[in-house]
Amino acid sequence: MPVSTYLVVALGAVVAGFVQGLSGFGFGLVSLSFWAWVLDPKLGAFLAVSGAFTGQVVAALSVRRGFDSQRLAPFVLGGLAGIPLGVLLLPRLDADWFKVILGGLLLVWCPTMMFVRNLPRVTVGGRFADALVGLGGGMMGGLGGFTGVLPTLWCTLRRYERDVQRAVIQNFNLAMLTVTVVTYIATGLVTRDMLPMLAVVLPAMLIPTVLGARIYLGISEASFRTLVLSLLTLSGLALVGASLPRIL
Repeated sequence: MPVSTYLVVALGAVVAGFVQGLSGFGFGLVSLSFWAWVLDPKLGAFLAVSGAFTGQVVAALSVRRGFDSQRLAPFVLGGLAGIPLGVLLLPRLDADWFKVILGGLLLVWCPTMMFVRNLPRVTVGGRFADALVGLGGGMMGGLGGFTGVLPTLWCTLRRYERDVQRAVIQNFNLAMLTVTVVTYIATGLVTRDMLPMLAVVLPAMLIPTVLGARIYLGISEASFRTLVLSLLTLSGLALVGASLPRIL
């Protein structure tokens, strides 16, 4: 590969690592916005999953506040059930229409939540609703790798405190990514010729991830909420932008 490709991959890893360290999610969204232009989709997906997994491990070690296993459990159990469902649905479902509808909802709802401060807090459903959202997150992972979109939006609607929300999303994504990495290896998706590019991504992202996690410790509740809603809006834009041209 040309040197310019390695530079683009390294730059994507640096920016994505910083965003993930700061917010607790978003590595795949940010990195693929760089890598989609220069990498094969399978290689880009492998690097995104590997980088996100590594970043979640680093962030989980750097930011441990707000962890509550009882609150997290329904999300993770639902997500683990959702991943194989998403994989099974993938050949039967029009994934492009699904992503456009979900992305459109994010593009409408998240900016609304950003600018309208008095929206009601969602309190219904308890752990059963949390498990259903985890199920949806797992299915989204099986359909296209966006495991954190639905749980992040749900935690925002629940109005969880900053540390609680980050702990849920961070550890949910870590569990889902662990399953995904194991699945990639078990199914033979990972090949030897992918490893040199992985050796570029992992070192490039480590320091930015730690830096982002350190900055997170100093930002306010309001700033974190704005950051999360902005990233969800970008997620919606990415979903629509990737799928709408294929529909049209």
